[in-house]
Amino acid sequence: MYKTKGLKNSRIEVADALRGLAVAGIILFHSVEHFNTFARGIRFTLPCDGTVFKVLQALLSGKMYGIFAILFGLSFFIMRDNQEQKGKDFSLRFAWRMVLLFLFGVLNVCFYDGDILITYAILGLLLIPAGYLNTRWLWAITILLLVQPLEIYSHAVGWHPDSGWVNMGYFKLMQGHDTFWHSAATNLRYGITTTLGWFWFHGRITQTLGLFYLGLLFGRMRLFYNEGNNLRTWRVILVVSAVLVVAGAFTSFGSYDDLIHPIWNLAILMLILAAGVLLWYRFDGFRSVFGKLGFFGRMSLTNYLLQSILGSFIFYQWGLSMYNTLGTTWSALVGIGMIAFQYWLLSMWARKHERGPLEGLWRRLTWIGSGN
Repeated sequence: MYKTKGLKNSRIEVADALRGLAVAGIILFHSVEHFNTFARGIRFTLPCDGTVFKVLQALLSGKMYGIFAILFGLSFFIMRDNQEQKGKDFSLRFAWRMVLLFLFGVLNVCFYDGDILITYAILGLLLIPAGYLNTRWLWAITILLLVQPLEIYSHAVGWHPDSGWVNMGYFKLMQGHDTFWHSAATNLRYGITTTLGWFWFHGRITQTLGLFYLGLLFGRMRLFYNEGNNLRTWRVILVVSAVLVVAGAFTSFGSYDDLIHPIWNLAILMLILAAGVLLWYRFDGFRSVFGKLGFFGRMSLTNYLLQSILGSFIFYQWGLSMYNTLGTTWSALVGIGMIAFQYWLLSMWARKHERGPLEGLWRRLTWIGSGN
């Protein structure tokens, strides 16, 4: 069983900045995807739309959520370790925290049917038993989850579960955005199960949980601090990830795409993560500029719900109905505008508040009755 090492867990500023980068990337790619609303015959397109989509898909799709998942596991470790150092068990308190996250997700899905907060809340409960495991066993489980065990089993025995109900769910969702109340009701009815189904059939359930555990392990290793041989470890991660990314770029995955593509995504997100950490600790100029995303990352829950509200209003039929008007490039510019607006809005809030409005509420409710 794992026991705390009793070392102080100070604020990890590079993790805040990386979380801010991930949130910004999520907003941008959601805009390109019209917040899960698809249309044909879009009015305003540009010749570069196809290229723009491929570039953004390669850099953002699955990678930003992956970074977010690793940092989610890291946050769990820090909170659990701090409580263990005080002689307290964090398990029930974290379970309650996941209940609260689930409720935030229910609110969010009223606006955006592709919500991940509910998925994170459900899978997050599995961090509790993982926190007790010794590091060797946790590494074994983490690696097993990250190599896509369900997809390996599927190819080995020819098992292919029927995913038609997921496609039907998306069809129902796309028909239900004519008014806000109809949209919210349709999202609540079909959005949660359809998103969970999509995660299951695209290998995201096992990979997300594996990334949670990887963040927990990185926390145990104190890998995000500039101490010991940590930067050397990040250099190894950078080189190995870069080799895998280049190899994957020139390889056709063919019928094994469902197995290999998530692993290639993992290599890209680890490349981004390693580059961010190394640049942060090596170059003051990079740290000064990239650090401006720190408060943006500390308010990730507020950012996520806000992007759902703004994005659904801009793209859904009950709002400005831009889903059938703007092509990829114009939608990407809308996404950049959303990021800029949310950055400005929350920077005003950050002048007087350490946490975002939802983060403050989440923290108060998490520790209710504890005296913290």
